[in-house]
Amino acid sequence: MSNKSDEKYVQFLKVKKSYDLHNLVVKEFNLNIRKGEFVTLLGPSGSGKTTCLMMLAGFEDVTSGEILVDGQPITNVAPYDRNIGMVFQHYALFPHMTVEENLAYPLKVRKIPADEIETRVAESLALVELELFGKRYPGQLSGGQRQRVALARSLIFEPSIVLMDEPLGALDKNLREQMQFEIKRLHEKIGFTAIYVTHDQTEALTMSDRIAVFDDGVVQQCASPDELYEKPVNAFVADFIGENNHLPASVIQIHGDQAELKLGDGSIVKSMAMNAPDIGEECILAVRPENLFIGEHALENANSIEASFITQLYVGDFIRYFFRLSDKTEVMLKVLNDHQAPRFKRNETARLTWSVNDGLALKP
Repeated sequence: MSNKSDEKYVQFLKVKKSYDLHNLVVKEFNLNIRKGEFVTLLGPSGSGKTTCLMMLAGFEDVTSGEILVDGQPITNVAPYDRNIGMVFQHYALFPHMTVEENLAYPLKVRKIPADEIETRVAESLALVELELFGKRYPGQLSGGQRQRVALARSLIFEPSIVLMDEPLGALDKNLREQMQFEIKRLHEKIGFTAIYVTHDQTEALTMSDRIAVFDDGVVQQCASPDELYEKPVNAFVADFIGENNHLPASVIQIHGDQAELKLGDGSIVKSMAMNAPDIGEECILAVRPENLFIGEHALENANSIEASFITQLYVGDFIRYFFRLSDKTEVMLKVLNDHQAPRFKRNETARLTWSVNDGLALKP
């Protein structure tokens, strides 16, 4: 059973960062991370996520606020005394050292005995399944192998926390997916506390216990992957996590957890109220492409609107359909390619249907 310190193992308390004392890169960051948790900081470039990682690592100063690890402030602790492992996008391996020498280096600077270093290096090579590559130099390895060495090196001195800054950004799609599995396997096996930075939403969804979504130096929402996907708190999160249709609307009425909306084309529809604005105000109706259907469907409390077909894209296992409402708002659907998917001529009209429960009224 975890104790209180495990629940708040890493704490960011009102952390702010400015490089010029006028403009805040990180406006106010508050986050508690459990011991052994895998938390991802997700957001577009320049949103502040990497800066938060660098402040925890000690490579950037904190302008105001406090960072605690296991209840102890670390703001004034030197980076090499924080017991934090780091994995970078471009590996940061020493090219003139063999794999074994790269792995041994963090232990040598900590003055670990030679026989223990030899044992730990062998164990680390086995952990990332590179037992036969110890005598090679980084330049003789593939990108995936180099990143596995970098990961092993970050773990070899048994750090309390491992930070990963876009570690898979330099790999191609297949290697990225393999390394996602590799990192999760090691995390589950060893149980280290992981804080991972990426702008790749799929990577964040598949790897994380929780995701903190950044925009313009502020965390918009921090929650589990399924909650972020199914219950985004605003239009930015809804758009950044997965694909979404954003239909401009205004709030007519709110009844309990449901809202009645008027779309730009005049259609009246219902949705879940979620974080909806007040009656009479503008909002965004968010509907996932996979929750939209073409034609009338036997959906409980279904909404239905008329739209004109624009085009379709074949993506293998599914087809993307693009339609336009009379107010020029475009809508995209994803339909499983089961060889019975409908075909349309340009400007042909169709009825689009979705369940009330699958639409969210959100603040713009």
